[in-house]
Amino acid sequence: MLFAVQLDALGRKAGVRAFAVHPGEIITELVRHLPEEEMVGRGWIDEQGTPLDPSFKTPEQGAATQVWAATSPRLADMGGLYLEDCDVAEALGEDATDELTSGVRPYATDPGDAARLWALSAELTGVDAFAPAR
Repeated sequence: MLFAVQLDALGRKAGVRAFAVHPGEIITELVRHLPEEEMVGRGWIDEQGTPLDPSFKTPEQGAATQVWAATSPRLADMGGLYLEDCDVAEALGEDATDELTSGVRPYATDPGDAARLWALSAELTGVDAFAPAR
């Protein structure tokens, strides 16, 4: 999320807008890398492999927020936001608990932290698309 905050701040004047997007929980072919007993233990599937958690999305449903972010006129003049379920995520207070599964916590959108992370990443990689020309 911090990268989206800083990318949006840096790119806004050039017409670049950035978002962080949560697709939701999706059972895709990636689960082939997880042991079945782990998925059963987490309550995702039963012993026969049938999904148990109704909150899991299909791959198409999981892609919906990304498509919405790219095409929604509602987001035309916005950026640096966390999106989930085809909407702007609720900003949570400092007292938000870890049990919450939606919303965005204040530390994830802090502009100062975003700038520091961007600068550190640019320093470590030697790449900064928005560095002043020398």
